Order: sequence, then C-alpha cells, then structure tokens
Amino acid sequence: MNAIVINQMQSHDDSRSFRDMVVDRPAQPQHRDLLVRVHAISINPVDTKIRASMGSQPASEPPRILGWDAVGDVVEVGSEASLFHAGERVWYAGDITRQGSYAEYQLVDERIVGHAPASLDDAHAAAMPLTSLTAWEALFDKLGIEHDSHPATINPTSTQAIDTSQRQTLLVVGAAGGVGSMVIQLAHRLTTLRIIALASRDESQQWALDMGADEVVDYHEGNLARQIQALAPAGIDWIFSAYSKGNIELYNTVMKPFGEIVAIDDENDLDWYCLKDKALSWHWEFMFARAKHHAPDMIRQHEILDAVAELVDLGIIRSTLARQLGPVNAESIDKAHRMVKSGHMVGKVAISGTSPE
Repeated sequence: MNAIVINQMQSHDDSRSFRDMVVDRPAQPQHRDLLVRVHAISINPVDTKIRASMGSQPASEPPRILGWDAVGDVVEVGSEASLFHAGERVWYAGDITRQGSYAEYQLVDERIVGHAPASLDDAHAAAMPLTSLTAWEALFDKLGIEHDSHPATINPTSTQAIDTSQRQTLLVVGAAGGVGSMVIQLAHRLTTLRIIALASRDESQQWALDMGADEVVDYHEGNLARQIQALAPAGIDWIFSAYSKGNIELYNTVMKPFGEIVAIDDENDLDWYCLKDKALSWHWEFMFARAKHHAPDMIRQHEILDAVAELVDLGIIRSTLARQLGPVNAESIDKAHRMVKSGHMVGKVAISGTSPE
C-alpha cells in the first residue's frame, strides 16, 4: 500500500519531513480490530510534536507512519468485532501507540471508532474526531459539566434564554484552535454556560464568535484579568486551557473559589501552588489515554463519536474545517504540518484525495 512515512534522511526541521513510500499492507485484523481504507485525514498539533520529538530515524528502523484523525470505509473486521461490518463509513482519532492514518489502510480497535456523519464529506468529517473527543472528555468527563444527553431534542437555531447573570461561566483559552472550537460548540449547544473566549487576531475572534462564544477577550488589549473580571465580576466557574504556560496566576485571579481547570497542553514545569488558596482543581485531559492504557471503558470513545455524528447530522454542531489540501501525499502533509506549527491556524486543516496513478 502507499503510505507517507518519516523521512529517515532528514530532521524534523527540514522542508521535507515526510516521503511517499510503498509499504506492506496491514495484516488481517485480529480480535476487535478493524481494517479501514483511509479516504481523508487531518493534521493536529500532536502530529507535529511527535514528529519533532523523533528527530532523524536510523535507516535500520521500520518506517513510522503518523496520523491521528481519519475517515474511511471498513474493509475487514476481526473475529471479536461486533460494532461494525465491512462497507461501513467510519471516523476515528486512533491510538498513539500504533501506526497512524497517513496511509491507504490502517488497523484500529473498533472501541475507539464511530460511524461517520452522513451529512459531511470526507474532508469535513476528518477534521473532527480528535478534537471532538478531547473537547467532550474535557467538558463532560473531566469537569463533569451537566449537558443535554438527548441531541434530537435540541433546537439547532435556539439561543440560551437563561438570564446571563444566572449562567455559570466557562473561559476558553485557545478558542480558535481545533479543540477550542469544539469546546465552544459543545458548551454552546449542550449546556447553559456563558462562554468567554480568549483570542488575539480579528480572524480568531470572529471564529470564536461564530462557534458560539458569548464574548471574546482580546489578548492584545492587555490586562487580561481586568478584561475578564469586567465580563464575569463574580468569577469564572470553569476554564479550558490549551495554553497554560504563564497563565496560572491569571487563572487564580479570575476564578471563583472551588473552580476547576482542565488543560490539554504539554507544559511540564507549571507552578500550581497559588491555586491552593482558592481550593482550585486542575485536571489533565489526554485523549489517547483510554487506548494507550487499555482502559476498561475504551468503548466510551465509540459512544462519544457516535453522539457527535448525530449532533452533526442534526445540524446542531458543524465541522471546524478551515483549510483543505490534497491529495494525501508527502508534499501535502509537509505543507499541513508547517501550517499547524505556524501558530496562526484557526480551525483545522484536512487532506483528502489520492494521487493520480
């Protein structure tokens, strides 16, 4: 099969970090695995971070295939698989410990796979699995925020009728990114929360408002604490943090006592001690944890992806695709990685289509 692998002769800083290669197609699926023919992928910050951490690979090592967002069709199922059958269209974010989606075919455990939304094409669907799972787990599994569990009863055109002063408040840091976009949409559509988004550029601010934020705080205006406190003088109840470095004091200042923070970034030297005075709680969200550690509730991700697909097909939430590239080859993946690493992306970039024979 065709695959896009780490360029073993170049470092992650080179302009061509990947190369097209013909590799062995995965073996017949075993147990609860599915063999999926991949039609579209999207690129996430985790892709660029793992590529950067690998450096140059010795030629003696087997080629590494990255990629953690895909849409495709089930080709074969393992002997213990029961959730899918051959021919079904699926979407998933995959397992960070296995070969990824930059390939024609991929093996993936059915418990972390969902039925793809029928209303989206491949590229728009591929933009959503990882960010949807991360946002859902962060809001509803980690923070325990109450949400509507019956998507069919939600009016996709309704707005929250609750008095602003009576609504609890969610601060979204990194609002225009892929995960932040989904956090805003899920909170806007499934909860009664008032959503304050932090964004810098005009494009990012408008994107956050389009996703459903009630207000946007501009990083460039300075004195973020004062801006946030003007909007939420009683304090913030919950914070979603995609950028925690340098923000711990800010969070402590603007939050109510006993507030809760959930973070997704990779900072390993944060000083949380100041949070003790208000008895604030800190949670880590890592979407790959369930599959990586074979958690007993791995099937939870199948359930979340199916729920998100239903929300999409009902018109309640939408894809966060902002840029589409193609075909799926080393050149397109290199370009997408550079876009994500630039730090100026809003939403997601997806890649679809095959190279001409």
